[in-house]
Amino acid sequence: MLTGGFSAWWRVVFAGGLLALPVLAAAAADQDVIGIAARQGTEADQLADGMAAYQRGDYSTAMRLLRPLAAEQGIALAQLALGEMYASGRGAPLDYAEAATWFRKAADQGFALAQHFLGVMYATGQGVPQDLAQAADWSRKAAEQGDAQAQHDLAEMYANGLGVPRDFAQAATWFRKAADQGNASAQAKLGLMYVKGEGVPQDFAQAVNWSRKAADQGNAGGQTNIGVQDYAQVAATWFRKAADLGNPVAQVNLGNLYVEGKGMPRDYSQAAEWYRKAADQGNPEAQADLGALYVEGHGVPQDLGQATALLRVAAEHGNARAEHGLGVVYANGLGIPQDFVQAAIWFQRAANKGNADAQHSLGLMYANGLGVPLDYEVALMWSYLAFSRAENDATRNKAMALRDALTSHMTPDQIAEAKRNASEWVSK
Repeated sequence: MLTGGFSAWWRVVFAGGLLALPVLAAAAADQDVIGIAARQGTEADQLADGMAAYQRGDYSTAMRLLRPLAAEQGIALAQLALGEMYASGRGAPLDYAEAATWFRKAADQGFALAQHFLGVMYATGQGVPQDLAQAADWSRKAAEQGDAQAQHDLAEMYANGLGVPRDFAQAATWFRKAADQGNASAQAKLGLMYVKGEGVPQDFAQAVNWSRKAADQGNAGGQTNIGVQDYAQVAATWFRKAADLGNPVAQVNLGNLYVEGKGMPRDYSQAAEWYRKAADQGNPEAQADLGALYVEGHGVPQDLGQATALLRVAAEHGNARAEHGLGVVYANGLGIPQDFVQAAIWFQRAANKGNADAQHSLGLMYANGLGVPLDYEVALMWSYLAFSRAENDATRNKAMALRDALTSHMTPDQIAEAKRNASEWVSK
């Protein structure tokens, strides 16, 4: 469900250093693990001076002052700061193994932030062998102490079955704990769980509530969720906010609104622009939608070569609509030589994924022996499936017409066999 967000977050954490100083400074105030107030004289002054140097970006001074306190006095905050400097290459050579060593020393003293970052290192395999079970264990230790980001990460692990058995109820529990502390990503993901009814009862009011909290913090996922729940003008507003932040799902949804003329005037050129932004990020839905616009010449000059290229890329990533679209291109020889065998192959792939249009098209191929052997029973099976899975009247009516045409040339036993095969397909 949430895999993309999880893996992306780990990468972002290490992109420019593990954490910013205000987090470390807050750690001293929030946890008081090291008992700063109880320390007197030179040691306390040295710790304060070291953290002040860290805060102003004087990492060489921070390293000189904090290392003795970390190594000789065992002060957890100093150990945490050293771990961050080695993890980011600030004030010390970039060295993830050394960073993990210092994070572990602080984590073993019960410092939640260090436990969290040690969990991150086990998740990424930086400085330690990758071990998702260890990542989950350290994230849990920090989460149980109330670290909001650790709660978020533990929820992600439960949602995706990483290091722990997949458990949406546990994921929702930990997302809620982080969301209650204002973690925007957790709020967005909790909202999505309410949309889907995963780990919690499906509840659109709760979905909007949590998604709006995230959206109000500028979280693109929350803005996308809000757009899914609201209608027309409101949806367009939230999709645009998320799309402007580069969220490809929101960009596709905004493109769809322009195509449908919902919440704004119909504008294929704007739709193409937003589909292109998402397609450039590798989004298969956008590639399929933009390919369709190139086929029709809506919002872009008609370009069957470009259409085929986009549909092929999306189809090769398993997008069922693109697979069906590519089949249509081959069946009709649109910009490429007509090839019924290739058309049938792509229709089959999409039909196997439950795409009703592809099931109808594949039924037509079998009904006419185009690219596949002539077989009325198989054709009727696919027409039954297309009719039952159709999401609009146009597809449903086409499937019904094919069904009626086929059954007029078939025996009762053949019709019964086609129905039985359709039932077996559904039960697979």
